[in-house]
Amino acid sequence: MPGLADTLPDRIRLPFSLDPDPLAADLERFEAADWVRHYVRGNYEGDWSAVPLRAAAGESHPIRMIGVHRAAEYVDTLYLDRAPSLRAALEHFPCPLKAVRLMRLAAGSIIKEHEDFDPEGETRPAVRLHVPITTSPEVEFLLNGTPVPMTPGSVWYLRLSGPHKVANRGASDRVHLVIDAWINDWLAEALRAGAAEAA
Repeated sequence: MPGLADTLPDRIRLPFSLDPDPLAADLERFEAADWVRHYVRGNYEGDWSAVPLRAAAGESHPIRMIGVHRAAEYVDTLYLDRAPSLRAALEHFPCPLKAVRLMRLAAGSIIKEHEDFDPEGETRPAVRLHVPITTSPEVEFLLNGTPVPMTPGSVWYLRLSGPHKVANRGASDRVHLVIDAWINDWLAEALRAGAAEAA
């Protein structure tokens, strides 16, 4: 599906949702030491961390497991084995999955404005999907200067090659399930359907 993502809006709410409650319950299965501080320290203030649920095959260092790589194969991690509801949630995405991470922005923390880069973007089109698990109205996610109103369980495509930033002004942590997926026919149709609903 070369070029599809370039024809889409910078944000699309996909036409289905996930139940956030069992996903939030799975978060309790991870210990403080499982959360790896994001390696691009200049992009945030406070606490921004991740747990790798799928990672490039062969990677074992936690920092590299949460990174974005050019890899031929991605595999489930041992962390995903602890989280049956998160594993079940991924079955709602019948498309080839690359890296999958839990991304946590602690209360009072900010992600500074930046742009993401997909090292495989020119050779095999992929998209990044966000599923908020725990969030609040005090979390502001700005993409290209405009808020993205993400509620728990909603599923969003975000074109994060555009400038974006996040501020968690709430009293609790914001946690998203972040899925990088290669585009297949199913995902292309879901993206088009979501875009049509928003038009």
